Amino acid sequence: MRSPVDLPLEIGAPLPKADLVLQDCSGKEITLNKARMNNGLLVMFSGNTCPYVERNQLRTQEICKYALSNNIGVVLINSNIAGTDEKSVLTAMKTYANGQQYNWYYVVDKKAELADAFEANHAPECYLFNQQAKLVYKGAIDDNPGNAEAVKMRHLHTAINEMLAGKTVKVNATTALGCNIKRF
Repeated sequence: MRSPVDLPLEIGAPLPKADLVLQDCSGKEITLNKARMNNGLLVMFSGNTCPYVERNQLRTQEICKYALSNNIGVVLINSNIAGTDEKSVLTAMKTYANGQQYNWYYVVDKKAELADAFEANHAPECYLFNQQAKLVYKGAIDDNPGNAEAVKMRHLHTAINEMLAGKTVKVNATTALGCNIKRF
């Protein structure tokens, strides 16, 4: 029999590992709870070198800025660091974050602990939590991670708008495509 901590992260689930201390690329230590703002939290698994992340750079910037402008905290998580020197990874993340003009947290996920807790398997992969830190959306930024010009459905943007309007998120789970999160 599986314990509750082994169950999949389903819609309505509480924010996992909310008080785990995380190292931001700026040198700050944060937790997901501290990053959460009045209207919730957007967690996105990302990285520096994944081709899917690279193709989604502008969309990532836009949705993260949109979330922050609506009082939703933002944390990007780099879980693909297994077998590497954490200090050099953080330096590369800081360089990448500065180049992308991130003004939100970008943290390292030691031993893919958060990826495991969220059951995240791809970068980019998104999780939106409401004011009560309950999951209301998980999946892709939009319906075409490989081609920004072919996007028809902006899943995450729509989910944010529905959540802010106090509505149930209609499309609350989509398939995230991207680079695999490696676990060693």
